[in-house]
Amino acid sequence: MDQAYISSVLERLQPKVDRMIGQIGDKCPHVARQDGVYDSTGSDWWTSGFWPGLLWIMHDMTGKDHYKEAAWRWDEEIEPWLLQASEDLHHDVGFQFLSTAVIKHKITGDADGLRRGLQAANFLAGRFNLAGRFIRAWNGDKIGWAIIDCTMNLSLLFWASEASGDARFKHIAVAHADMALEHFIRPDGSVNHIVSFDPETGAFIESIGGQGYGPQSAWSRGQAWAIYGMANTYKYTRQARYIEAAKRVAHFFLASLPEDHVPYWDFRDDHLEDAPRDSSAAAIAASGLLELANHVSAAEARFYTEAAKRILKSLTESYATWDLPEHEAILLHGTGHKPAGENIDVSLIYGDYFYVEAFAKLGGWKRSIF
Repeated sequence: MDQAYISSVLERLQPKVDRMIGQIGDKCPHVARQDGVYDSTGSDWWTSGFWPGLLWIMHDMTGKDHYKEAAWRWDEEIEPWLLQASEDLHHDVGFQFLSTAVIKHKITGDADGLRRGLQAANFLAGRFNLAGRFIRAWNGDKIGWAIIDCTMNLSLLFWASEASGDARFKHIAVAHADMALEHFIRPDGSVNHIVSFDPETGAFIESIGGQGYGPQSAWSRGQAWAIYGMANTYKYTRQARYIEAAKRVAHFFLASLPEDHVPYWDFRDDHLEDAPRDSSAAAIAASGLLELANHVSAAEARFYTEAAKRILKSLTESYATWDLPEHEAILLHGTGHKPAGENIDVSLIYGDYFYVEAFAKLGGWKRSIF
């Protein structure tokens, strides 16, 4: 994949995303099923930041104001849920506010974006369990549960520490990252999805399969979150243990890919020949590999960059909706939650976001929000 190919994809994305603006309208998209129409979830749902985040990247890449205008309101839409203590608001405020308030502030200097981002960081820091040194994932009775996805949300805390000068945010992020090194990332580079702790003592109880095949499985989207999350943690801390963990997970991920470089939903599914793919895991991993490449030697960087390019080329040529103008998503063949039988062989808004983010990085975009 040369620069001309990258430029051609970025050019194709503009009319595609322009159509999506008209098709999606005021919806808060999460899943597009076989009819190609994105649903609309509540703005408190964990995926609510990805569509505006995609628009902010398009604005920053092209300078075109209609992307900014479509993205502008979203942090204001999500903010009231912080005050209402919605049950759907949890550790994923990182995903929700990094891709709305924080990127808005970075690009435009908007003071409300800064305020909302710091407010979300305070909310996230408030979920920290001191005894177990983990950020609680969900609400309800899952008081002692942490999940690998949260390594991505740590970027909100690192950003807040820099933006406010308050090291408390960074200390919490580092504590959670170190917990993940101990309890989530296995020696072979595979990753647990959920780990349960005693919320009173902080003692490890068990690993739980969650959205993966089982407790010892290798859910591909979890692998992708870990690659990217650990590379980000290194970016903010420069501590070698995090980049080494990112490499270990990346090597497991890349060694487990099928011939077309797009992962099965879980690398340890007992019936891989019939297993669905997850294009969202591919897109997340590709962007994470590009982040990883920023923090290693030139010789190593080429390995990770070329791997990301192979994944992205496969997505572009075999998983994208270029020839389906009525389809509201960019990528086909994502898998949401296979064990629950939910959102299998669908389009997922976070797959679309990380696909655009990865190509933006290849095109020279430097204002990464994670």
